Amino acid sequence: MSAIRKDDFGGRLPTQIESDTADQLCQIIASQAKEGEDTKLTVMHGEGGAETITLSPALTESLMNLLRLVSGRQGFQMIPLSADLTTQQAADLLNVSRPYLIKLLEAGDIPYATVGRHRRIKAEDLFAYKARRDAERDEALSELAKMDAELLLKGY
Repeated sequence: MSAIRKDDFGGRLPTQIESDTADQLCQIIASQAKEGEDTKLTVMHGEGGAETITLSPALTESLMNLLRLVSGRQGFQMIPLSADLTTQQAADLLNVSRPYLIKLLEAGDIPYATVGRHRRIKAEDLFAYKARRDAERDEALSELAKMDAELLLKGY
């Protein structure tokens, strides 16, 4: 990953001006976007020329999500799937303690590599685990809701 420049959002929240600009750009893109279709934007050059940029639906949605965070003056972090994370970074992303994460690693729930005596987790593997965990939680909650509804029907 490249070093964070002074004008990046690393470690700071967007300013009011950045928030307002992001909100304006979000509105412009939203006005041009159509569900499931490429979004075409025309950008003016400083010399007076214009260039049309085509955004795929996935890129449009990703850009809109980023702009919504900035316009809401919220912090965010971008993590490439290829990034190697420390155990503390991975624990923070899962919102668990570092010792609990290490138990998950040692149980084989999340693949990792050892660099010297330090463990490193690929972001891609961590996000895959998180998706599985979230799906299991959703399924368990749905099952509990179903059981609750059945008990209500039986008069308990």
